[in-house]
Amino acid sequence: MNFTEVVAASLKSIVSNRLRSFLTILGIVIGVTSVILLTSLVSGLKSYITDQIQGLGSNLMFVIPGRVGGSRSPGGIQANRLVMQDAINLTNKLKGSADVSAVVQKTATLKYSAKNDKGAAVFGVQANYPKLISIKIISGRFFNESEAQGGKRVAIIGATVKSNLFAGGSPLGKSVDVAGVKYSVIGEVGPRGSTFGVDMDNTILIPLPAATRQFGLDRLNTIYISAFKAEGVKDIQNRATALLGKRLSEDDFSILTQEQTLQTISQITSVLTIALGGIAAISLIVGGIGIMNIMLVSVTERTREIGLRKALGAKQRDIRNQFLIEALTLSGLGGIIGIVLGIVLSLVIGRFFTTAITWWSIALSFGFSMLVGVIFGVAPAIRAAKLDPIQALRYE
Repeated sequence: MNFTEVVAASLKSIVSNRLRSFLTILGIVIGVTSVILLTSLVSGLKSYITDQIQGLGSNLMFVIPGRVGGSRSPGGIQANRLVMQDAINLTNKLKGSADVSAVVQKTATLKYSAKNDKGAAVFGVQANYPKLISIKIISGRFFNESEAQGGKRVAIIGATVKSNLFAGGSPLGKSVDVAGVKYSVIGEVGPRGSTFGVDMDNTILIPLPAATRQFGLDRLNTIYISAFKAEGVKDIQNRATALLGKRLSEDDFSILTQEQTLQTISQITSVLTIALGGIAAISLIVGGIGIMNIMLVSVTERTREIGLRKALGAKQRDIRNQFLIEALTLSGLGGIIGIVLGIVLSLVIGRFFTTAITWWSIALSFGFSMLVGVIFGVAPAIRAAKLDPIQALRYE
């Protein structure tokens, strides 16, 4: 038999058992779809966070509680020893070289009239916050230093807060209840979107002194430092580290530049990609086992056919190649369907969350599905090829 005849015989066998063939490749389809979908979600998350950080400016640094890679995790309650005096010291020592802005954060319910917005992020920020963080005020204005220090209860809201409380109407001059305290809305931040279900627009910015008094906060979530010159970032980082190190231990804080932050994000998303991809790949292995079982059953069912073909002159390699091609066709077909389904689902989910389909995830998942077909198709193919033609013809 030539190769064309072997392929034709393999395809004929698959087509004649459509339902069984479909159920056989189902595990491969689920596995490939899962790999592409999960990696696109993680890649989309990485892309979104990277764009957000890069949009803040190359000169920006972040002081966060805890040491990245240390014994205590950043942001943990026990690890957080950052206080307002640290931000004041940095402001004084780095004056003329960098701007410094402190931030606290809480979650609260916002109310206006009969409407409410549960789970909104309340940020207590300083008046120079917009100077360091790239936010766009689309209506109204940001509060000034005198308003912040004078105890004025003013606020700037995000797009989701506006939608939930004001139904698209102008929020300016209205009073919003923030966890029981009224704040006058003086500005509105432009839409920022969402990632992984986290709405970046469901936020309200209030003066830092007001936030610390209302919520009883004595720890800072973040201190932003923006160097005046890009070439001075490393020097500012070293000076800030030395200054904070006089009061805090190395496990109490981390100062990350944009480059370091992006590296950390890349490491985290890489681990997530490997972990989630590995979990999804288990479906491919299960699908491979299904292919092997079905092919072994097929060998048993077609024993007389194999015997007849060998009696008519078919060689062992012809029989082996036929069953191996059947296994590869099944796994390849499952891989193609899984790729199409994974891309379609990623595009659909991309309307709600940030996704990014990567070529390597498609190539890897398809290649792995074909490898599964080879590995789990070899045993049935060899078994079929080794059948004795006389014994096979007598098989009932």
